[in-house]
Amino acid sequence: MEKYDARIETYINASAGFAHPILRHLRKLIHQASDEIRETIKWGFPHFEYKGTVCSMASFKAHCAFGFWKSTLLDDPAGILGKEKEQAMGQLGRITAVSDLPDDAILTAYIKNAVRLNEEGVKLIKKPAAEKKVLEIPDYFLAGLSAVPPAIQNFNNFSPSQKKEYIEWITEAKTEATREKRLKTAAEWISEGKHRNWKYER
Repeated sequence: MEKYDARIETYINASAGFAHPILRHLRKLIHQASDEIRETIKWGFPHFEYKGTVCSMASFKAHCAFGFWKSTLLDDPAGILGKEKEQAMGQLGRITAVSDLPDDAILTAYIKNAVRLNEEGVKLIKKPAAEKKVLEIPDYFLAGLSAVPPAIQNFNNFSPSQKKEYIEWITEAKTEATREKRLKTAAEWISEGKHRNWKYER
């Protein structure tokens, strides 16, 4: 894996203007902290790796986010990780300017510690798997999809979460007319292999 990934620069350039200096500053600090770190794109946003994921950053419409993969295992002497330390990313909260970030020396120290955890092979403790709930699919929903063969075929191949998004969208309709309209749209989208939020996927 190359140290720099051209997709990261593309991601930054495609972000809102306010995010450019934030993301570039974070990227520079990360590489300064360790020459061993390599870049990649996972789940549509930049990740930085060394013997596993070290940290990640992302930009949204009005803010950026940054977080450590093993934040729950990191010492937090400067108290920068916040209360929600179990999040995969975003422990620094909403970042709207470079000034919202911790001091460079502090953040660099945290990045180095995150690299050290991976170097030492420290693993995250896996939470016990939650009992899976059976996904209830309304008969009228299945009937509507069955009328469009490609739709029911694609729906059956969707993951549980992808199925759930469509089911919730249909069942949360306030009126019968809205439900029927959404069901028709869902059948069309699913027949094309589109997920519920396909418009927002990168």
